[in-house]
Amino acid sequence: MQETILNSWQEETWPTIKSSQPLPMGEGVIDATAFNTIEIDKVFEAVNHASTNVGQAVLYRSLCQPLSDLKAIKAKQDALLELQKNQKLKEQLEQLVASAAINEKNLHLLLFGEFLGAFSQARAKNEIEGYGYKQYKSGVSFIQDFVSSIQAAEKPKGKYLTELFNKVKVFSESRYYSLMQGPVYFVEGKITSKEERGESYFPVPVIFKPQIFKPMLLGSIFALLWLISLFSPVSIAPSLRTVAVFLGPLLLLYFPIVGGYDRDNCIIPLRNEYKKAEPVAELLDALGQIDELLSFMKFADNFPHSTVLPKFEDVKHHRINLTSAVNPVLGKENPNYVGNDFELDDEKLVLLTGPNSGGKTAFCKTVTQIQVLAQIGGYIPAKTASLTVADKVFYQVPEISHLDDGEGRFGTELKRTKDIFLASSAKSLVVLDELSEGTTFEEKMEASSNVLNGFYRKGNSTILITHNHQLVDQFAKAGTGNAKQVEFANDAPTYRLIPGISRVSHADRVAKKIGFSKEDIDSYFDSQPDTSK
Repeated sequence: MQETILNSWQEETWPTIKSSQPLPMGEGVIDATAFNTIEIDKVFEAVNHASTNVGQAVLYRSLCQPLSDLKAIKAKQDALLELQKNQKLKEQLEQLVASAAINEKNLHLLLFGEFLGAFSQARAKNEIEGYGYKQYKSGVSFIQDFVSSIQAAEKPKGKYLTELFNKVKVFSESRYYSLMQGPVYFVEGKITSKEERGESYFPVPVIFKPQIFKPMLLGSIFALLWLISLFSPVSIAPSLRTVAVFLGPLLLLYFPIVGGYDRDNCIIPLRNEYKKAEPVAELLDALGQIDELLSFMKFADNFPHSTVLPKFEDVKHHRINLTSAVNPVLGKENPNYVGNDFELDDEKLVLLTGPNSGGKTAFCKTVTQIQVLAQIGGYIPAKTASLTVADKVFYQVPEISHLDDGEGRFGTELKRTKDIFLASSAKSLVVLDELSEGTTFEEKMEASSNVLNGFYRKGNSTILITHNHQLVDQFAKAGTGNAKQVEFANDAPTYRLIPGISRVSHADRVAKKIGFSKEDIDSYFDSQPDTSK
């Protein structure tokens, strides 16, 4: 079960959007290494259209921890389809989220604000001046308004949205909502709601209301002063003027005493309860999940290429079939981005070759990013798509060895490959960007063949990026690998994926492009003064 966003904020001084982390290797769909290599942070920036902070935090959590349950993914897809058909419900939720985006800072300030003191002035967004009455009422009102909006909205029919609405219903029946509704009683040092106290009249409770002016207390003080003036041994005429003489100094003490008491004994304890309450956390998650669904729809509406809800197949090993697949990060700002078709069904192994800067890595990131987007229940950038749920998505790239690992680069990379191999299954998607190799050609061929055969026998979808066309020849002839290459035309990449094996290196073209070819080096020396004389 995923950690709620409010729980992930517990150690924060102020709520942050990127508070979630990928799970350790073997526990989630992607681990920290794959998260960084696939560039999920950039994917988030590309697809994020959430309006609220909690909505953005939920979307980021989804990308960190994609779903592996097919039923859960389809439930989110069904919710999107329901909102497409039910425009009234969609508009109600859009209005709700728009209001929440404006006012959620009030709740953040209540739960995470820093109290400065009665006479200090707030200069930062997380500072609370005065005694906190205004911040308490504003924060509680944010929750109450959200609950009221959900209760007034049209009831959904689908499972996912119904569960979100039920989270709000559960909260509305909790003690925390009763405390927010008020009044709040303090009986023998314990915080009690009206429902919890019942009809009991003893002991007489302290009643908290978020306001400095308390008519009953002020009336009691006024009456007490009046009695003192009546029964004082000193002859004092009982008049309003006489009471005012006493009342003025007492009021100077009234504000810091009453305000300080409410802040320290009522507002702060209540906000600490709300901050750690699971019903409050589930309520905020419901808001974030609604915002996430609307964000998916905005992404689909605003992305400059075709988007689609992918179809899922429930089969024994991973499959993926894409038409005109576009990279969600690069395609966002480039309406002319070249889409690619890709099919990985029974072959299980694709060997991708081509010169540097031809688009091999971009394509592999496209496939893995699309797989992750599909598994958070949203739209993906393609014309059509069918795939299976991947239990794991791995992406290995060459690593820099550390001085203390004792293995060198070959051993460091081979350890990562071994970890991926052991953690993967027939339902995994694995991308290997250049396998770790030995020093001689024979060692390279043997090590790479052993690793690839191992993954092939596992039965998962494996994509290998390599410059070793002899290795590709070996697997293609054996019928255990599907060879693809990036296309070049007129010495320039087209960024299309085509059948075949690339046997040409464009190293000289790249060297010329960056100004470090043989001619550039010769020109450098020709321009230097002759120091031999």
